[in-house]
Amino acid sequence: MFNKKTAFTLLTSLVLAGSLLAGCGDKKTAESAPAGSASAGAGTPSAAQSSDFSFYYTGSQNVDDLWKALIPMFEEKNPDIKVKPVYVASGTAAQPTYDKILAARQAGKGSGGVDLYESGIDDVTKGQKDDLWDTLGADQIANLNNVDQQTLQDVSNLAIPYRSSAVLLAYNSDKVSNPPKTLDELYDWIRSNPEKFAYNDPSTGGAGSSFVTTSIYKFLPEEAIHNSDPSIESQWTQGFDLLKDLGKYVYGKGIYPKKNQGTLDLLASGEVDMIPAWSDMVLDQLDKGQLPSSIKMQQVTPGFNGGPTYLMVPKESTKKDAVYKFLDFVLSPEAQEVVVNKMHGFPGIKLSSMPQEIQDSFKGASEGFRTFSLGDLGTEINKRWQSEVAAQ
Repeated sequence: MFNKKTAFTLLTSLVLAGSLLAGCGDKKTAESAPAGSASAGAGTPSAAQSSDFSFYYTGSQNVDDLWKALIPMFEEKNPDIKVKPVYVASGTAAQPTYDKILAARQAGKGSGGVDLYESGIDDVTKGQKDDLWDTLGADQIANLNNVDQQTLQDVSNLAIPYRSSAVLLAYNSDKVSNPPKTLDELYDWIRSNPEKFAYNDPSTGGAGSSFVTTSIYKFLPEEAIHNSDPSIESQWTQGFDLLKDLGKYVYGKGIYPKKNQGTLDLLASGEVDMIPAWSDMVLDQLDKGQLPSSIKMQQVTPGFNGGPTYLMVPKESTKKDAVYKFLDFVLSPEAQEVVVNKMHGFPGIKLSSMPQEIQDSFKGASEGFRTFSLGDLGTEINKRWQSEVAAQ
């Protein structure tokens, strides 16, 4: 059953503006992959070979808790399949899983024992260049029909966005009674309230990266957020000029904390009154009492970018049939309820595919989310930010 506490928290904590866009609850109506693209490819197994598979994932404890809940649910429904989870706690990997998969492929040794991999957009993009990932479609995974087509096209159907989180404004409602509703209002608020706004170094966390990227692309056409062509860098100047100007008004007149948690700590201590933050982190810390109850959230227009977490199938896996069944389960409304409850994030499938209670809980809470797909340009943004903004 859906966790009503989570629903209440979502309703009372998130006050977002705009219409539901790709990347949030309205994500995902997939096209089938081209005929034979995965099921007829090299390494495709017979059903007899697909009785078990290895699933590698990394992240914080809540990620491990999520899969410890979902895997037994799947195995109960599919007793002929055994999922072998391999959890790598954040910061402890001696050899990153991606490198393991790549090295095995280059050596002609299959997928290195990795049949399913969870990661972010960077590994999706790198894997596309290295030709690592299986192309996925609704002919193998029926519930991909519940996933937004644009979101899948952004990753060329090489990865499944099974959950999402949005970056938005987190603010102290005891100090801020009328939070900004647009980007321009936000910039005016920062200038009018010097040193009461902070964002983290964009190379150390997605919340700060979102603030920087959204500010740069404010001056570009909307479709630019799906453009990875390096030629667009020539259009970044106005955005960087804005960020340089804001530097003297942010926390410490130009101090940028490390990691997403760095700015959350400043907000919790009262040193600042407003930050960009991931919605799931704020909701989780509100539930745990790590943030004061006065902290609220609101999206701006145009919205900050956020992003999904993806699941990828290595091309060389010999256990694809079993993996497809598992992925179909992960995209079911039943499994997505667990995702919402445990991760405090947006479901990976369209809200219309979820139970009515969950749909109702997200009213006003899932709008304004935008997905940026910039490829390697994110790294270039960070380099330029360090030299032009942080160094001033």
